[in-house]
Order: sequence, then C-alpha cells, then structure tokens
Amino acid sequence: MDATQSQVLNHERVQALETWLRTTNAKLTQVNGQRKYGGPPQVWDGPAPGAHCEVFISQIPRDTYEDLLIPLFSSVGPLWEFRLMMNFSGQNRGFAYCKYGSPDVANEAIRLLHGYTIEPTFRLNVRRSTEKRHLCIGDLPATTKQEALLKVLHVLADGVERVSLKAGPGIDGVSAMVAFSSHHAASMAKKMLVEAFKKQFSLKVSITWQSTHKRPPSLLPPPQKPPRLTPSALPPRMARPPSFPQGFCRAVGGPAVPQHSARPSSSPSPSQGRPVSPPPSPVTFLHELCKATAVGQPLYKTYFSHAGPDGFLFFNYKVHFTGAPATFEGLVMILPGPSATSTLEEAQRAAAQQVLQRLSNNQLAP
Repeated sequence: MDATQSQVLNHERVQALETWLRTTNAKLTQVNGQRKYGGPPQVWDGPAPGAHCEVFISQIPRDTYEDLLIPLFSSVGPLWEFRLMMNFSGQNRGFAYCKYGSPDVANEAIRLLHGYTIEPTFRLNVRRSTEKRHLCIGDLPATTKQEALLKVLHVLADGVERVSLKAGPGIDGVSAMVAFSSHHAASMAKKMLVEAFKKQFSLKVSITWQSTHKRPPSLLPPPQKPPRLTPSALPPRMARPPSFPQGFCRAVGGPAVPQHSARPSSSPSPSQGRPVSPPPSPVTFLHELCKATAVGQPLYKTYFSHAGPDGFLFFNYKVHFTGAPATFEGLVMILPGPSATSTLEEAQRAAAQQVLQRLSNNQLAP
C-alpha cells in the first residue's frame, strides 16, 4: 500500500499536513470518500448553521491539503465544517465544501477568495454550494405508509426531517420525497440507503436527487427525531436503538420487529445557543456500550485485504469481546489517511461502526 502511494503522493506536502495536524491538534475524519474537519469543530459557540452557509471550492491542486486550505478559509470567519474530497492515492479530487456560521460570512468568502491564486497557474473557484437536500426513493411497495417510512428512515439515516409520498400514472409502486437537514446528510444517505433497504427488507429501491423547484403540498411538519441512545440509557443486555415499525415490515414482506422505546433526551438543543459537542466516535461508543453492558472490552484485529478498482482500500476485521463469546467478523472499505497509522485507525473506526450497525439491526448473534 505504501509503495503504491509513494508513486503519486508529494511527500513534502503530506509531511507538512502531518506537522500541521500535530501543532494545531486539528482532527480530520475520513468518511465515505471525503476527509472532514469539524461539523462541529472542537470549539463552537452558537447554533448549527442553516441554509446558504456553505461554499463549493474547485480548481484545488491535487497535492494541496487542509494545512493550507483550512487556514485560508478560516481567515474569512470561523469554520463550522470543511470537507475535502479524496481519492484512493491519498491525493484530493480537486474540490471541497466549506461551511460557515451564517450566509453573510459565506458570501464574504466568495467575494474574497474566488480567483485566489493558491499556486502558480491554480486559481480557486469559489461559489455558493447548491446544497441539495432532497432525495427521491423509488420502487417502494404500493402499501407503504408515510409515517411508517419516516420511522424507518430515522433508524437508517441521519438528518431525515420529513417525507412525502407520490403515486399515480408512470410511477411503479410508490415514490417518496425525503427532506434532509443538510446536503451532507443527504449525500451520505444516498450512498447507503439502496444497500440498507436490500439488506433489511430484501427490497430493491432506486435513489435519485430530487428537484425542489415546486414544493410538494403534502410534506409533513418537521417531526421530533427519536433521541439517540447513550450507554447510560441502555438496558442490562446488549441494547438496540429504535427498531423498524411493524406496519412497514408487513408492507414490504419482511419480519415484524417489536418496537423498543428510548428515553427522551433532556440535553439542550444546539439551536438554543449552547456550545455544540461532536458526537462520540464509533470506537468510543462501542467501548462505552460494552462497559455499560458488562461484556468486557472490544479487541480489534484488522488485516489489509486489497485495493478496489475505484480506489478504496479493503480491510478484514475481527472484533472480540473479552467478557463474552461473541466475535464479529467483516470487511470494511475506507480511503487511505495521511499516514499508515491514521489509515489503520480509520479501519478500526469503520469496523466499530459496522459492529454497532449490526447490533442496532438486531443482529445480536455474530
């Protein structure tokens, strides 16, 4: 893996990035083909950004990284999030997304940094992000109910706000228009929902971006999302987040899964002006889950498998609990980090996320 990367990476730029990460204590997270800073950052006062706060950056040199880009765009105003798109070689893909706390600061970034010469012959293209937030899920069963589908999507994806259903001539079964809280949440859902519906319900659906020029009349008002379970709220055994509603399971021909209630959260909303804390990493969450349920600590073994034709790296993993006979095995797909250590850490994070997903899907047996 290192030999392959050495043929294409500018090692001076990679070392500069590693030095910047050490000196600033900045945290970058690899997620589905992108490297993310913040969302929120470690220090943020005030609510999460709303619409029109994100800018799209293109014409980025392939060996230019966050050590140059984040300070540049932070010079306009505090960053809520910065996402640099990455490819398999460890180079960037030439574009990124930057989110500020308000539309005014985003407009100022466009005014000041569009056309900025970051390297000779490279002038950044900075413009407003389209921030598409709506997906169309097609080929759902004709018996699908709106509120049941909404509950399912709350389990499968983050950031789901509301759902409306469409049926009629030219539509096979039922189509659903799903509104998300952000473009990032919609993008992540678009990448995983097809496989999730296939795995959970043996249902083949289609996912496309939905134009929102005409607002559908039947959108539900934004519901309260079921609170995320924390280790302190878990029952004595391996607990599960809210499972799928029986009505939807019957509609798609899958098993009816019993409901599990969650305690209402008493924590303040980020929109109330309190500092926003980032959610725990999957590794931390699994560690705390095991501690709360007295099954010992998770032990990880990861092995590099192969590099895929699309550039992702594949790792086999085994996760064993010291106080229980269960061992989880699987395969995860990641992008390489700026170093071998960070790549292995990302493989472990992905393995923990997959184990948590299997537990949340009621697959308690390995």
